[in-house]
Amino acid sequence: MASLEVSRSPRRSRRELEVRSPRQNKYSVLLPTYNERENLPLIVWLLVKSFSESGINYEIIIIDDGSPDGTRDVAEQLEKIYGSDRILLRPREKKLGLGTAYIHGMKHATGNYIIIMDADLSHHPKFIPEFISRGANFLTQILLRPGASDLTGSFRLYRKEVLEKLIEKCVSKGYVFQMEMIVRARQLNYTIGEVPISFVDRVYGESKLGGNEIVSFLKGLLTLFATT
Repeated sequence: MASLEVSRSPRRSRRELEVRSPRQNKYSVLLPTYNERENLPLIVWLLVKSFSESGINYEIIIIDDGSPDGTRDVAEQLEKIYGSDRILLRPREKKLGLGTAYIHGMKHATGNYIIIMDADLSHHPKFIPEFISRGANFLTQILLRPGASDLTGSFRLYRKEVLEKLIEKCVSKGYVFQMEMIVRARQLNYTIGEVPISFVDRVYGESKLGGNEIVSFLKGLLTLFATT
């Protein structure tokens, strides 16, 4: 598996990139949740640990879609434990789709970079510092190329202004949203880089990808390729 870094085309000088180090940036993690009561404390702890040890400025925005298992209550406790400057609970009343969850979360993000990832521990936060380092020095990295091998992955780093432009272009709302984001990024000539990661099956709970979601994904996929 690979995580992705999506940014504007590399027109700035190397000196400009070196002057602005990762520690001068702020990273907003968008964490959509639905029935992640067991996983949420673990993923938040790992995120806080990873960012703190690396000296990276961050915030974690939890977007819970009305989970019936008490995920919102857990998120409220985490907000108290770590502080509302680090953990921001921005819930919605019901499950409205992954794409709209990111749109909702980004409205509350104060970072100039956005990280999106799953809350089920499929993506380990230990890869984030390397992810950020590779992205900050992308002019010298041979791993960058116009395309990407993993179009459906949901562990990504975006410049905030790039993500805003991509969202304006995207029409998908469900799981195909991730794929459309990369397709639109290619169309707009943004630079895409990949960093190898280890993908782990969820620790607690069941997959959210049921029959209806699979049908919606296939319909969205056909629509996407018919219009691009």
